[in-house]
Amino acid sequence: MSTIATPVLSDSVRSSHLTSEHEATVRATLPVIGAHINEITPIFYNRMFAEHPELIRDTFNRGNQRSGGQQKALAASVATFASMLVDPSAPDPVAMLSRIAHKHVSLGITADQYQIVHDHLFAAIVEVLGEAVTPEVAEAWDEVYWLMAETLIAAESEMYRAAGVEPGDVFRDAVLTDRRDLSDMVTEFTFSAPEEFALARAGQYVSIGVVLADGARQLRQYSLVDWSSEGFSIAVQRDGEVSAALLDALNVGDRVDATLPAGDLVLDEGVVAGETPVVLVSSGIGSTPMTGMLSSLVAAGTSPTVTVIHADETAASYAQRDVTEGYLAALRDAGATVHAVTSYREEGETVDLTALAAESVVPVGAAWYLCGGNGFLQSIRAQLETEAAVLRPAAVNVELFSPNDWLLGE
Repeated sequence: MSTIATPVLSDSVRSSHLTSEHEATVRATLPVIGAHINEITPIFYNRMFAEHPELIRDTFNRGNQRSGGQQKALAASVATFASMLVDPSAPDPVAMLSRIAHKHVSLGITADQYQIVHDHLFAAIVEVLGEAVTPEVAEAWDEVYWLMAETLIAAESEMYRAAGVEPGDVFRDAVLTDRRDLSDMVTEFTFSAPEEFALARAGQYVSIGVVLADGARQLRQYSLVDWSSEGFSIAVQRDGEVSAALLDALNVGDRVDATLPAGDLVLDEGVVAGETPVVLVSSGIGSTPMTGMLSSLVAAGTSPTVTVIHADETAASYAQRDVTEGYLAALRDAGATVHAVTSYREEGETVDLTALAAESVVPVGAAWYLCGGNGFLQSIRAQLETEAAVLRPAAVNVELFSPNDWLLGE
C-alpha cells in the first residue's frame, strides 16, 4: 500500500494528436464551441443529473454546481485541451490534467463514468448548436474528448494501482476524536482512520463525505493539517453544505467517509532536504496546506530557507497563526533561515512582492506554493511574472479553493 502519487503526464499529453482532417475541423470550430460553451455545459449537467441523479446526490458537489464553478471548469479544461491539440504554441495542459486526475481519484471516479459524461455532453452540444454540428464536426470533437478522457483514465488508473486499491476504492471510515475552535470562523477536526493516511504527503487533501438531511452524501476536499498512522486533522471554515454539516452536527464519536490523501500540491524533495528555498503564500483558510508543509519540514530536521507570506482580513481571523508561528520557531531553532510576512486587509495592507524582493525577504530560485482565493492568487501570479527576472522561481505550484482549472493555464 502506498500513497496516491502524481502521475507522469507531460509526455503523454504532448504526444496526443488529432488526425489532420479533425485538426482542421477543430481549429475552425473552436471559436464557435468556445463562444457557446457556457450555454452547453449547464444543459449537459442538467441532462446528466436527470438520468443519473446518484451523481449529484453522492459525487458532485451541489454548491459548485449552483455557483457555476464546476461548469466553467469543464468548459475550460476541454477548450484548453483542444487548443493544445491544434496550436503547438498553446500552454501544455499537464498541470490542469494532473489536478483533475487527483480530484477525480479523491472522488472515486472510475473509467465507466467517462462514457456517461460523453453521451450527455455531446447531446448538449447538438441541442445548443443544432445543424452547425455536422457529422464531421461531431466526429472531430468526439476525438478531442476521448483523447483527453483516455489521458485522464490512464493517469487515474496508474494512481489507483500505485495506491494498491481497485479503481474507486478510496473511501474509508473516519471517526471524529476531537474538535477545537481555532477562531470564530475555523474549527480543527481530528479523526481516527486507517494507517494508510500516514502515507500522505505534505500539501495533500482528503475528501470528506457527510450524509445531509435530505439523504444526499456530499463531498468536499480539505487540506491535511496533520497526519499519522492513527489518523489525520483538517481545518474547516464555514462555507457550503459539507462544512456547515461538520461544524453544526458532527460530534466526537461520529463517523464520516474520508478518501485516501490525494493532490499534487506537494513539497519538492529538494525543499524537504533543505537544498531548495521555499516560499509559502496563502490567504484565509489557504494557510491549511502550508501548516502541513511546515510540519513536514520540522519533522525532516533539515535547515531550509523558508518564507511564509499570509494575507487575511484581520489578525483575529488568521486562524492558524499560532500553529504557524510554532513551526517557524522550531525551524529557527534547527538553524533554518526563516521569514514571516503577514498582511491584513482591514488595515489596508496588501502583499507586495516587489517590495519584499527589494528587502531580500523572498529568496531567489525558490519553489513557490500558493493557496487561497482566486483574486488573491491571480495577483500573486501577476507579481511573480513581473519579478521573474529578479526572483527566478524554480517552480510555482498552485492550489485553488474552487474548481477553476482555467486559472492554472493563465
